[in-house]
Order: sequence, then structure tokens, then C-alpha cells
Amino acid sequence: MQAAGAPDSAGFGLLVLTRRLLRAFTLAYIPFGPGFDPVVGRGEFLSTLARALRPQLPRGTFLLRFDLPWEKSGEAPAWSRGRPRVGKSPDDIQPPDTVVVDISPPLDRVLASMKQKTRYNVRLAAKKGVDVREGGPGDLDAWYALYRETGARDRIAIHSASYYRGLFALARGYEGRGPSVKLFLAGCEGELLAGNIVAFWKSRAAYMYGASSGEKRNVMPTYALQWETMRAAKEAGCLTYDLSGIPPEPDAGHPMHGLYRFKTGFSERILRRWGTWDAPYSPALHAGYRTAESVRMFLLRSARKRLGRRGNAGAG
Repeated sequence: MQAAGAPDSAGFGLLVLTRRLLRAFTLAYIPFGPGFDPVVGRGEFLSTLARALRPQLPRGTFLLRFDLPWEKSGEAPAWSRGRPRVGKSPDDIQPPDTVVVDISPPLDRVLASMKQKTRYNVRLAAKKGVDVREGGPGDLDAWYALYRETGARDRIAIHSASYYRGLFALARGYEGRGPSVKLFLAGCEGELLAGNIVAFWKSRAAYMYGASSGEKRNVMPTYALQWETMRAAKEAGCLTYDLSGIPPEPDAGHPMHGLYRFKTGFSERILRRWGTWDAPYSPALHAGYRTAESVRMFLLRSARKRLGRRGNAGAG
């Protein structure tokens, strides 16, 4: 697609996902796109792009939702003139904040840049005999069993096993220079303890999904796993390693605070993106959908808080 407002030579591809609602309406969603950031006139750019895409979308599409990959700086992507008007979504679909590790320096300097406790745990895992290897298609079922355990323990929703098999199949069958998706596994004394799915693309690597066992956590398999994955990414020519989403702030009361501490131990560089923005084709339907979303998120967060309190009471 040619970028409106961009230089004549600038073009980009877009992945547009659609979801049918109530058999009559469609929501269109662009994950981490568009990649081109005009910096100036962001809202107008998104509105123009939404108008250009509308004839290509299914009939009944009432909303185009962007999950912007752009770093949060400068002017906001809001747009109040013309149609569709662009505004912030009530909630973000993808976590807008992430930790990025610069793996371009020599590996000893990369390790030295990490927090002291993280360095200690990486070295401890090596002393304890944690082994990290790249897995193959035959290892995916074992990884998924561990992922199901992780989902149940941490109360996170996961896809079916076929979803992850499809992810690898799509990466293998991609025409041209597409992303490479790899599975890395960490074990100790013959027991699988952790596993990560990581995407490699050009100069970047991104951690996508991680599973870990509740057993032998004292040998620090997840630290060894992330460190060895960074080593593999550097060998593949990557310059950065994205550890994916974190909570927006280091709030000890946040249910994912442990994840925040774990990931920021590898790097203090936090990349903050603009998050999710809406370009509604039907303002009336969009208003009703936003209300339903807000109610759903309120109920979901209330349920999570209740579960968290019960879990803390049981732990005590």
C-alpha cells in the first residue's frame, strides 16, 4: 500500500484481521500497524488510511482498530476533523509497553548491562547445569503441555495447540524473506523446565510466548532461556531483542509486577508505544461497542482482583 502523506517511494504492507459480530457487523483490526509513522499529522494519516481501506473490508464493517507500533512521543494520533474520526480505544489489545535489550555490543557487555540479580541468576543457571537447546516440531506438544500448566498457574488465557502449530507452519511457508519462528527449550537433568517461542526478523528478535514449570525454579531456567535466546539472536544478526509486554508502571500491587521485575532486569530500556486507536465507520455502533467493552473489562478486572485476593489468602 502507498502511504498517504509519505514520500512517493514509501509503501508498506498491512495485516488486517476481521471478526464477525452478531452475524451482521464486522470489526477490522490491524496488529502493530501501520509500520510507517508520519510523526506529523498522525491522526489525519490514520483517518485517510481508514477511508482508503474501507472498500476492501467486508460489508458491515463498523470499526477499524489500529494497534500502533509507533513510539510514544510527539503529537497524539487523535483526529477530530473529517471522517472517520480517530480516537483512543477504551483499552489496549497488545501491551503498549515493552522492554528492549540492545544486543549489538559484545555479549560480555550485554550481560554487564543487566541488573546485578539478573546476571547472578544467569550464571547460577549455568552452574546448576541448565541446558538450553533449539527445539523442533516434535517438541511442540511437550512445550504446549508446559504452557497449559503456566496458563492455569498464572490465570492467563491460551490458544489451542493447533494455533501454535499453525504459527510455525505459516512461518515455514512464507514466501520471500519472512520471519523465522523458533522454539527454545530449557531443561535440567533430563526434565523440561521452560520453553519460549521467539520470532526473528531482519535485525530484530521478539519473545512471543513463554512456558515454565513450577518445578526446580531454584535453578533459574527462565533466566538461562532468555540469555541463550539472546545469544542465538545475536548470532542470527539481530541487533535488538524485544521481551514483549510489561505493566505500564512498577506497581507492586499489579498482578504482573513479578513479570515487570523479571524483564526489566535484562534491560532498563522501556519502549512505550501509542497503543490501540479506533477509526469508526459508524459512530453510533462504535459508541455502543465501546460501552459494552468497558463493562466487560470492568467485570473482568473485578474478577481478577477477587481471584488474586483468594490466592493471597490461601498462600498465607
